[in-house]
Amino acid sequence: MTMDTLTLFGLFAVGAMLIFYALEERSPWFVLAFAVSCVMASTYGFLQGAWPFGLVEAVWALVAARRWWLRRSH
Repeated sequence: MTMDTLTLFGLFAVGAMLIFYALEERSPWFVLAFAVSCVMASTYGFLQGAWPFGLVEAVWALVAARRWWLRRSH
């Protein structure tokens, strides 16, 4: 079984989302890292042709960026 570059990128993006989501309570910077990994997952979705996945991940990125903005100001 072989994986192309796009599939590896998607695996990395979703794996990063999982890790940073689990660490969010430790620091606002993990919330920002989660938002960035959501952007990467969204990019993967659009490049792969699964636009509903790309759209949902883009929304999650905006939600996470807002949570980071609010948490860092406290």
